[in-house]
Amino acid sequence: MKLFKLTLIAATVASLASPLAAQAATEFDNFTPQIGDTTPLNPGSATPYRLPSANFSQVTIADRATQNTLVPGSNSGNWDMIAANETGADAGRYLFMPWEIFSTSVPTKAGVQRIDLWDNNYNTRTTTIVAAGTQNFSSGDASRWTPWGGYLTAEESWGANSTAGRLFEVTNPTTAAANAGNFVQRSVIPRVSHEGLAFDKSNNLYFVDELNGGSVYKYTSANPLATNGNDFFSAGQTFALKVQAGGQFEGNNAAAITGSSTWEAITDVNGGALAGISALLGDGTIDGRATADHADVKGTGFNRPEDLEIQNLADGNQFLYFTTTDSDNDGNTANGRGRVYSYNVGSSEVKLFADSNTIDAATGLAAGSAFKNPDNLAIDDEGNIYIVEDQDGGVEDVWFALDANRDGVAESVSKWISLTTAGAESTGLYFDKFNPNKAYINVQHPADGIDRTIELTAAPVPVPGAVWLFGSALMGFLGFSRRNKKA
Repeated sequence: MKLFKLTLIAATVASLASPLAAQAATEFDNFTPQIGDTTPLNPGSATPYRLPSANFSQVTIADRATQNTLVPGSNSGNWDMIAANETGADAGRYLFMPWEIFSTSVPTKAGVQRIDLWDNNYNTRTTTIVAAGTQNFSSGDASRWTPWGGYLTAEESWGANSTAGRLFEVTNPTTAAANAGNFVQRSVIPRVSHEGLAFDKSNNLYFVDELNGGSVYKYTSANPLATNGNDFFSAGQTFALKVQAGGQFEGNNAAAITGSSTWEAITDVNGGALAGISALLGDGTIDGRATADHADVKGTGFNRPEDLEIQNLADGNQFLYFTTTDSDNDGNTANGRGRVYSYNVGSSEVKLFADSNTIDAATGLAAGSAFKNPDNLAIDDEGNIYIVEDQDGGVEDVWFALDANRDGVAESVSKWISLTTAGAESTGLYFDKFNPNKAYINVQHPADGIDRTIELTAAPVPVPGAVWLFGSALMGFLGFSRRNKKA
């Protein structure tokens, strides 16, 4: 089946007449929605995913065992979020990712590696550019290419008496030799438990505090068009997102927090402390978590916000998407858990994009217990959103979210690929910006201890009668080939 057929409300049917419908640029949205969970049986595999279509394929392009065989003890494992060099010389050639954990004896030391996609030699394409433990780098998680051509990563670890919670830039990511990345802390960014990073078209940098009660933040540089990180991070103001009256905690037994929002300052325009508001740490940096909770700020507390992604709309506006992994409306994880929100950058409205009540395209019913712990987000060449789970026990799925009219609310979700490796977690899904039918995803902490980077490929497949099917969808069923132009 190359199409979804489910009954939705008439307003959604009408959205098919939108000018968004056009020739597809990717085949990743051309698949059969999967039903049911995959039991993760194998301890490790070079082809770890159950794929939804015969035109999908997978191959391991790097693995931890090989790295540690070539250079003993050089690679920590727990490979996390993925970014690529999206601009500059040889754009699209390299993948970058931090390590989350160093070893069992030194459990929080992290590093950064680079994979050369143009190197056909499996044994030489992966290079550690920031050695584990450089500047005591801990629990590396975040991963984002910058508008000026640097690579950002950040620490997921943060809390009372912690020295982590920092954001770093590798200023020479594509040219660094082994262990020679220029690793610079950008201390103007307040300390939080980092995961997602995203830039909007005005070069505002968004980030989150991965906490049960964590906020969403925005950094506005005084030099938004800077051509290097030193200038971009030299001065700027950070804000916390306040939805409606603010000060809420989403928790695991409460409704979604939606509606109008504002950005409340937690630093001054230069990134310094606001008198009586900013919580200043001993090293002169700002505690973003404590400051967002200040009575004069009232940042909205989401339940473990994790990843961020930006979607460009046809009208020039943008949506920011973010996950809240542990949120729930009834405290019952057996019927699903977690949410994905959309934030309209133009109107500042926050909406619930998807949760366990969203229709599962495979069944026509609410996704329910199958949809749990949305963690990472990714966006393909057409602007479609993909949701990577972080479920308990290694039951891991990636969902495709259909938002045909691009209103920031998904009409349906579909189980896209499923992990089959015991003990493992999927992370870092990244769609190649230069090849719409290539994507990359990491498999971390599998039972065999061998982290892997997987390349996914979708080969074009003819869809006979697709034009007729699209028109006939207006007759009663929604027939989506999900062929929307880049939104």
